[in-house]
Amino acid sequence: MPLLDRLIWQIETNLDSELSLPSLSERRAVNVHHMCRAFQLASGMSIMSYVRARRLSNAARVIVSSNANIVAVALDAGYGSHEAFTRAFASYFGTAPSNLRKGRFALELQLMEPFEMNKEMIVPVDPPQKRKRAPFRVVGLGTECSFAKTGALPALWQSFFARESDIIGVVPGAAYGVCCVDDEAGNFRYIAGVEASPSTPGMEQIELRWPHYAVFTHSGHISDLSKTIYTIWNKTMPESGLEAAKAPDFELYDHRFDGRTGRGEMEIWIPVVTS
Repeated sequence: MPLLDRLIWQIETNLDSELSLPSLSERRAVNVHHMCRAFQLASGMSIMSYVRARRLSNAARVIVSSNANIVAVALDAGYGSHEAFTRAFASYFGTAPSNLRKGRFALELQLMEPFEMNKEMIVPVDPPQKRKRAPFRVVGLGTECSFAKTGALPALWQSFFARESDIIGVVPGAAYGVCCVDDEAGNFRYIAGVEASPSTPGMEQIELRWPHYAVFTHSGHISDLSKTIYTIWNKTMPESGLEAAKAPDFELYDHRFDGRTGRGEMEIWIPVVTS
């Protein structure tokens, strides 16, 4: 069973219990970074944001369909007080729980339903190669992203190629798209660049020092890369017994990839924990 399906099952069967990232990580036998990354890629939101939304949505249904005391509903939803629950409820739905009971308009709210994996995003991916890589530096241009919003990346690459000739000491042969370690909310910094020995004024740089990687190959058009990455994190990595390390991962584009057509082969390098 893919990681996301197992994770959703664990959350849904324990919504009435205390849930935390460490506890979910332990139950799913995967580290917190890998677990959060897989969930964010699939849903565009963080795990705990999903848990909060599901609990508040269930609470909204209870308020509308019963005469249960709102304090009791708040406690069942994991909130320690009526005030804390009301603030969270109003922040998420834009109305107080008391107004919901008066109006009984839960169907008009944007309730969070149990998340299901998009099976169409699962594509064939060959088993990875395990490789070592010496530390190196990528110099280029960066932008803030989230797994829900990656629309800025094509423009970033265009800006980078327009200034690539400014970079000092380029190591020829490949371009890199580096995903700097994300936070638990799904935000990360993406740097489009090339390997270079010195830094270049006006450019960002990042040192990549993790030695062990699982290397996957994506073939075809770049527009399908998201499916390959989705499959890697939710299916191929867990099935291969690989655990992602909390370090930057990167895309490698060399002579096999045609940037003009967006077609060819490129590699996804994911840092992995070794025993």
